Amino acid sequence: MAESVDIHDPGPDHFPVAVILERRPATSPWIDFVWQASGIAVGAHPPTAEPQTVREDEDLALFIVGGLKVQLFVDECESYYYNLVSDTPRAFVIAHVDEPGGRPMPFRVSMSFDEAHAYLEGEDEIYAVEVPAALYRWTEAFVIANYFPEKKRKRKLNDWKADTQPGNAGE
Repeated sequence: MAESVDIHDPGPDHFPVAVILERRPATSPWIDFVWQASGIAVGAHPPTAEPQTVREDEDLALFIVGGLKVQLFVDECESYYYNLVSDTPRAFVIAHVDEPGGRPMPFRVSMSFDEAHAYLEGEDEIYAVEVPAALYRWTEAFVIANYFPEKKRKRKLNDWKADTQPGNAGE
């Protein structure tokens, strides 16, 4: 049974989720299947060594990977903020893939584009999926409580012409 999460309390340090993986037959002669993360299920799901089959037919198989959580960090608030106010907010599923066409094994879910991009520069796969409403509200409450954007200030430009005039102390 899924653990209940109070979305109005930004106090919890993590938000339990599970990742839904989708497997379709490949059209390529080099791989058998194409895998992708297709969504996130909210709530605690037991961790498993292997993804659990949810549904399987000839053209589509769905699996669930439980035991994951989203953690938010104050120093990532700006990235969360810009994700939430974008036209299409996304949660980022980060997974290890051993071989091309192989099954991804999700190990992290993040609301930070910056964190996802850092993993992308390694050898991990990143899947951008729709954010469930409860996770969106929980992240929004965290950002409201912890993000204080710095006021943009126009920097004062130095007059470089004055510094090169003859007789100035700079020569």
